[in-house]
Parts: sequence; structure tokens; C-alpha cells
Amino acid sequence: MTDAPAPTSRIPERPTLDGLEEKWTQVWADRGTYRFDRERALELPRDQVFAIDTPPPTASGSLHVGHVFSYTHTDCMARYKRMRGLEVFYPIGWDDNGLPTERRVQNYYGVRGDATLPYEPDLVPPAEGGVDANGKAVRSADQKPVSRKNFIELCDILTVKDEVTFESLFRRLGFSLDWDITYRTIDDRSRAVAQQAFLRNLERGEAYQSEAPGLWDVTFQTAVAQAELEARDYPGAYHRVAFHRDGGEPVFIETTRPELIPSVVALIAHPYDERYQPLFGTTVTSPLFGVEVPVVAHRAAEMDKGAGIAMCCTFGDLTDVMWWRELQLPMRSLMTRNGRLQAETPDWIAGGPGEQLYAASLATKTTFSAREAVVAALRESGDLDGEPVKTQRKANFYEKGDKPLEIVTSRQWYIRNGGRDADLRAALVARGGEVDFHPSFMRARYANWVDGLNGDWLISRQRFFGVPFPVWYPLDADGEADHEHPIVAPESALPVDPQIDVPEGYDESQRGRPGGFVADPDIMDTWATSSLSPQIAAGWPIADGGGHRSDAKLFETIFPMDLRPQGHDIIRTWLFSSVVRAHYEHGTVPWRNAAISGWILDPDRKKMSKSKGNAETPEDVVKLHGADAVRYWAASGRLGTDAAYDTGQMKVGRRLAIKVLNASKFALGFGDVEGDLHTAVTHPLDLAMLASLGDVVDKATAGFESWDYTKSLEVTETFFWSFCDDYLELVKDRAYGGQGDEAAASARAALRLALETLLRLLAPFIPYATEEVWSWFGQGSVHRQSWPVRSELPSGGDARLLGSVGAALAGVRKVKSEAKVGMRAEVRTMTLVAPEAALGHVREAESDLRASGRITDLAYAVGDLIEVRDAELVPVEKQPAQA
Repeated sequence: MTDAPAPTSRIPERPTLDGLEEKWTQVWADRGTYRFDRERALELPRDQVFAIDTPPPTASGSLHVGHVFSYTHTDCMARYKRMRGLEVFYPIGWDDNGLPTERRVQNYYGVRGDATLPYEPDLVPPAEGGVDANGKAVRSADQKPVSRKNFIELCDILTVKDEVTFESLFRRLGFSLDWDITYRTIDDRSRAVAQQAFLRNLERGEAYQSEAPGLWDVTFQTAVAQAELEARDYPGAYHRVAFHRDGGEPVFIETTRPELIPSVVALIAHPYDERYQPLFGTTVTSPLFGVEVPVVAHRAAEMDKGAGIAMCCTFGDLTDVMWWRELQLPMRSLMTRNGRLQAETPDWIAGGPGEQLYAASLATKTTFSAREAVVAALRESGDLDGEPVKTQRKANFYEKGDKPLEIVTSRQWYIRNGGRDADLRAALVARGGEVDFHPSFMRARYANWVDGLNGDWLISRQRFFGVPFPVWYPLDADGEADHEHPIVAPESALPVDPQIDVPEGYDESQRGRPGGFVADPDIMDTWATSSLSPQIAAGWPIADGGGHRSDAKLFETIFPMDLRPQGHDIIRTWLFSSVVRAHYEHGTVPWRNAAISGWILDPDRKKMSKSKGNAETPEDVVKLHGADAVRYWAASGRLGTDAAYDTGQMKVGRRLAIKVLNASKFALGFGDVEGDLHTAVTHPLDLAMLASLGDVVDKATAGFESWDYTKSLEVTETFFWSFCDDYLELVKDRAYGGQGDEAAASARAALRLALETLLRLLAPFIPYATEEVWSWFGQGSVHRQSWPVRSELPSGGDARLLGSVGAALAGVRKVKSEAKVGMRAEVRTMTLVAPEAALGHVREAESDLRASGRITDLAYAVGDLIEVRDAELVPVEKQPAQA
């Protein structure tokens, strides 16, 4: 046996994962490893460019492991496409406007916005990180009111801080984003794009303003869209209440919201309900207030719920809104934006029996206080039948809110989305058919959502930090705004802030004065901007090419994009709203594929989320296990499937990355092969290993092509461990020269070919370990190498041979283990039992099996299974010393 050749100077003495993330993150940045080549993209056929509409994470606080999960999936595909030779457009944005940011700023700085206050140029917020100068936590009640401009400035400062932290973590996780293509949903370009799209929606009649009932969050003081709702259990009680009719028995209803009795407009029962059919067309009077209301029929009334007849109030829930609209009932709204009943006694109550009750006990009261007052009055009047019965009722909440939503009448902006137009709804469902969903069943979730819409998309919010509507209203001689004739900004002026900028034909002195103008006070829903993320990132031009990075040529090249990756919970919001915007503006879908990730579940199988307080932040996890390990865990979860947060699997991923380093050092330590590697491989075992690896290449490629990244990882990892456990052991003696120079050359060439192939197969999943090893012997970055194909490997091998010889070696290990001797113990004699075909395979590689198993005398016998019999072992300590 000859001495092992010395390793090359680039191979470290003790390979380690420590420091690889810092090392290679900097190298990739310096070399522009993942930079998108715009000029090349413009020259390539469209199918040779792969454009990703990367989700802009909400920059409000910290990321959680769910982000790592879904972004890793996308990054694996981006890396694969890049290695297939495609020019990959992989930008990153930050979704930094909207309510989550405002909420974080309020808590972080101890402030709240107040549009009535003047700007303070040198404002010092009362808190930093949620604590004041004395180290005391700032309560919501103690938050300092600040001007709109001050509040927006603080939002901008904090989001920039958060985004720096996010970028650092994203880089450490090895996401192969092009950090030269970034945007913020509050930056000038994003605001200009969102305003331009809105103005075009408005001009075409797709956007409109309406004074109508809508869902309202009394805590955040803003309207809420249907897509942002969560139905939650909420404690309540059924109250059986009598309505009166002349000359007849009272009609009893059961309600959980007796405080809304003063706003009742009708009693409604199902048209087929025989109990109430005689009452249809008649009227009853409300208890306490004596307001006459009709009894009418509607198919949505539930005969088996409560008394089977319900009061319709304006408004208690969305069913009330539907009844009010379809039955053309009067408007008797009492609820105001602050969650309290209006101060003035309404006309329909004034002069009636309930006038004093309303003025003394209900005006300006919260729903809770008003409910107590009404129930007490019902008891006293005898209109409450029995005592309230406690129950859990379903109530609508804003997904980020803590109190049930109210329905308040207000003026809001909407974009038509098919909720009130059957033809448009059908067209948008059809658009979903133009997108390949991965997994495919997610398309049904999209279609079900669109089919279930009951109203248009409400896009206005009564907040501060967001994209303002580029609209003003003329004021008449009395100073009243003319909402029917808005003044819109020209596209050439975008972006504008109507609170600061002045419309054409006016000057600042006319702001808020009769005969002058007033700005629209609202901002756009954050989805109204992020729904345009493909247009923002790809350079969709605003007028005159204004704004940075407008790029008409690039946009024409890569739009529609190739991929929208996202979670399944925002199909109803981000995915659908993006389809709506592209349908209107471009007459197409915004991308060809939608890759939908599942949720990360906590140990109780509940979705992890920051709002629920059960989310794990990834920073410490990445530090503890390493980026490759965390990516391995994420890539092990298939698209569309919820996955458990599993640090145990991360440990497996770390072992894999370490094994890649150590096994590669071992394989490279046998030395190089001069000449052509393919012709050098001649040994049957080497050819068999490479044939088996060729099968892996085909399966891994098929996995990526079918959007099953996990399958690609599984088949590659399975082969890799077999390669380490079996092939490296079998070929070691021969690679060191124990069977002659030609046999050694075959082994070394096969090792090099296998290593080059395995590193490329694993590169999308564990980019740091694979890049480190590639740097020991290869040129450039492994992530810019071509994806392996079977034709790169020598042909003619029989993959079954490796399996047979590997099983024989496993049999030898088994008998040594059962005999409790070391693996270096000699096998003086043994019989290998196996099927005839397997015995033939083993005979072709007998020298390798003998050397790795330390077998002296080997006999064969035919049998159904591969097993070792009649083994005589010599422990290591009893063997004679070698000269």
C-alpha cells in the first residue's frame, strides 16, 4: 500500500462550519455572485429569464421562523434556476407602511399620531424601545400625542432600523437575493406606482368612493376590509326580548346585542317559516323606544336559530348590511367611529317614549355600557323574558385587533373586485386558472375566496404612515367638501402628499377655506401598495419615467413574472389583490406560478405568529445551529404543507453540513487524476456508483421541475449518506493505491466526479458548506456552476452493483457489531449468502469488499437474502503486528 497523497493547500486541516456564514456572505457581496444581469436578460429569450415577485416582509419588529421557512423554499428554486443557466431576477422589498408599523412605533416611542397638532421640529419621543428615561414601561394610556408629520418621521426612522436588522439576517441565511434591487413600500417610487395605479383605476371607473356601512376597528380607528377579518369566539348572552303589535301577542326575538334595539329597522324571518308568515307585511313596535318597524321575509333568516326571527339593526353585523341593502330598509345608524353611540338623540327616537332613556343612559356610551343600560330598562319595562343566557358568539375581529369590529357608516375608497359584479367575479376566477398553483389544490382556495366575496375591496385607511390618496376636494362657499368632483394629481407630479402639496390652480392659502380645497385625509391600505410589488420591483414606469429605477424595457421583458411565493393564509389578500391590479392595468395575470407555503406550527399544532405570541425568532436559532441547518429544516417541508418547528431536524441538517465538509476532505485527500476523468473510470464499482448518482440527478431535477424541492433534497441526501457509509469505505484501499495505479486512478476520478455532482445537487439547500468545499478545488462559485445532468457522468455502470456490495458490507458490519468487536477486526473466514444476481455483483467488486471488511477467506452461497454466515472473527488485539 502506498502512502496517501498530501491534500492540496486549500483544504483546511480541520474543516468547520464556524465562520463560514461571515466569510461567504462577504465574498458573495463583494463578487456580486447573485447579481441580476439586466443587459443579458434583455437579450435572452423570455424562457431563459426567471423573475421572482419576492414577498416584502413587514418591517415591524422581528422576523419569525415562518419567514425562514417560506423564503428558503423560494431561495432553493432561485438557486436551481440560476444553475440551470437562467438569468434570475430576485429582488427584495420591505413592506414598511401600514398599521403594523404604526402600532410598533406607538409602543416603541410612546407616542400616538394626532392630525390636529402642529409639527415639533426637535421632537424627542418620550420613550425608546418601549421604556421611558427612567426605565419604566410606557402604557398605551400614557402615549404622547404628536403631529402627523412627527409621527411619520418616527415611523420612517424605526422601519429603517428594523430593515437593517432584517437584511443582516436574510444575508446570513444565505438567501441569494440581488441586494441592488430593493424597495420600500413607503419610498418615492412605491408611492408613485401606487398612486398612478389608483388614478388609472379611478379614471376607468374601477375605483370609486362611497358613503356606506363598513367594518370599523374602534381601537385603531380605521376601516377594515373583508380580507382582514378573523371570526373569533366572544362571550355574550342571549336576551329574549318582546316586540309589540296592536291587538296581538308580542313577538319575541333573541339577541346578543340588545344595545342596538334603538337602531332596529325591521324584524326578519324566513319566507317558509309558518310561524311568522301571518306577520309578513305587518308592523311591530320596538320595546322601550316605540319605533314602528316592518316584519319582512328574507331567505337568509335562520329558522332553527334562536326564535327564528331576528331584528335587523343598522348595523350589528354583515347580515344586517345585506338585509338593509337588499330590502331597501331605512338607515338608523348610531355607532360612531370611537365605538360609542352618537351624542345627539336621533330623529326617530326624539319625541317618543325612549327619548329620555337615550339622552340619559345611552348617548356617548360604549357598547358595553349601553348594553347594561338597555337590559336594565328592559327588565323594568317587563320586555325582557327571563334572564340572559350566557353563550359564546362568533364576532368579526380585525386580524390584528383585540376588540370586535363595529359597523360604521363612513366615506371610503373602494376598488371593484367582483364582490358586487358577477361578470367581473367570473373573470377574476378565470384569471386564477391562468396561474399554475403549487400545490395545485391551492387554486380552489383562490376560487372559493373570490366566489365568496360580498363586497368590493375597501382600500382606504384612517391612519398616518402609508401612501396617501393623490386627491383633493374643492370647498364650496360654506366650506363643505364636494366629494363628487375630486381634484386629482397629474401623473407627472407623482408622488404627492395632498396634506403638503397643493393642487393645480390653487395656492396654500386656500387650504381649508371656503372656495378653496381640502386634502383627502386617508391613506391606502397596505395591500393596495404591496399588490403592486411586481410592478414596483420590475420598473413599471410612472409618467415621464419619474421615480428611481423606472425601467420600461425591463418591465416588458419580465412581466408577467414567473413566480409568486407566499403563504396560503394571504391568498385572499396579497395574491388576489395582485391579480386584481394586473387584470385591470395589464389585462393579464402578474405571474405564471404561485408557490404556496404552509404554516409553521408550535408544539400545540397552532400556527406560529407574532400576533399570537407563540412565534420563535430565528436569530438565536441560526446562531445555535447554523444557517445551513435551519435551511435544511425548512427545505424538508413541502409546499402547501404545515410543518412543525423542529430543532431536532435542524440538528440533522447541521450533521449533514459537517459531513459534507469532512467527507469531502477525505475524498479529496486521495489526490488528483491527470487527464480525462471520464475515461479514467473503469472499475465496475465506480461505474455503478456513478450510475446510481445519475439516477439521483434525474430524480433531483424532476423534483425541482415539479416544484417538489423536498424530493430533490431527500433523494440527494439519501445517496450522500450511502456514498459516505458504503462507497467511501469500499473504495478507500483502492484509492490509496492498494490495488495498483489504474484501479486507484479509477477510484480517484470517480470520487472527484461524484463530489462535483453532489456539491451542486446540495448547493441550493446548504449553500455555505458546499461553497466552502468547492473553494478547496474548484474555480469560481459552486452557485454559478451548471446544474448537473446525467450525461456528465460516465455511462455503462450497473447501479444495482453498488447496492449489492453495500448490502454485503452492511452484513459484515452486522456480524462484527453483534460479536461486539471493532470494525477493524479481521474476518478470517465467512460465507456470503445472496441471490445469484447479487453474488455476481459482489464478485465484480470482491477486492473492495475484502479490503474494507478485512476479509481473508470469502465463500459464496445462493439464498433469498443478502446475509453473512459462518463468520470467524479475529479481534484487533489478537492480530499479528504488521512489519
